Amino acid sequence: MEYLSALILGLVEGLTEFIPVSSTGHLILVGRLLGFEGERAATFEIFIQLGAILAVVLLYKERFWRLLDFRKVVGLAGWRGLGLIGLTTFPALLVGVVAYPIIKERLFTPVTAAIGLGIGGLAILIVEGRMASNGSEKVHKAGLDSLTFRDALLVGLFQCLALWPGISRAAATILGGMLIGLERKTAVEYSFLIAVPALCAAAFYDLYKSLEILQPSDIPVFAIGFLTAFLSAWIAIKLFLRFLGSHTLIPFGWYRIALAVLVLLILA
Repeated sequence: MEYLSALILGLVEGLTEFIPVSSTGHLILVGRLLGFEGERAATFEIFIQLGAILAVVLLYKERFWRLLDFRKVVGLAGWRGLGLIGLTTFPALLVGVVAYPIIKERLFTPVTAAIGLGIGGLAILIVEGRMASNGSEKVHKAGLDSLTFRDALLVGLFQCLALWPGISRAAATILGGMLIGLERKTAVEYSFLIAVPALCAAAFYDLYKSLEILQPSDIPVFAIGFLTAFLSAWIAIKLFLRFLGSHTLIPFGWYRIALAVLVLLILA
């Protein structure tokens, strides 16, 4: 049953990590249904994000190679690109380290996840509604190479909201990017890239803090979740980008609200 739970949770992680529905919120809810809960389960749920991250690194390998080309001084490349991503990552990293005990002990519950899902869903509807009413003049930047340090910092501040389970890192960064004028696809792709340092830092920090509760027997369970998250994230990213070619994020907003209401009704 543990292996089956790891398989299901890995699938949930991969399918939800990069779309604005909150992978953490879904993992908490599904984990509750499977009876896969507790400190060890919370560490598992954070660790398998590395599988989803690997999918991004491979799909955007050319973009990551550009970050290591230090001859480039413009766009999202070289030292400038690393600086942009670092500036986006720093606020959530700082807040996460300071608030780590509270987040893991108090916020990883079905109720808080449902509240985060509902708030995030409303935010999607509001931002997309604002975009539709204001028209294309609010979108003044398209393409990852158009990002400035101001954009990077603002998206980083929005990313801090995702420390509340259920809000969704993807939703916070995508909506934050859209609010500051990034074209939707640009905001989405930047959200993919900045997930790498943010989630790697969270996963390795949590592993370090949780070493005393983990056992060698946990390795197969963690490996199954990692591999499943990698494969399902690869598929989800490709489908999500294709979906954005002709749709807005509004369906994700309504889905989140409906799921939040359903969960709160069940828990009540």
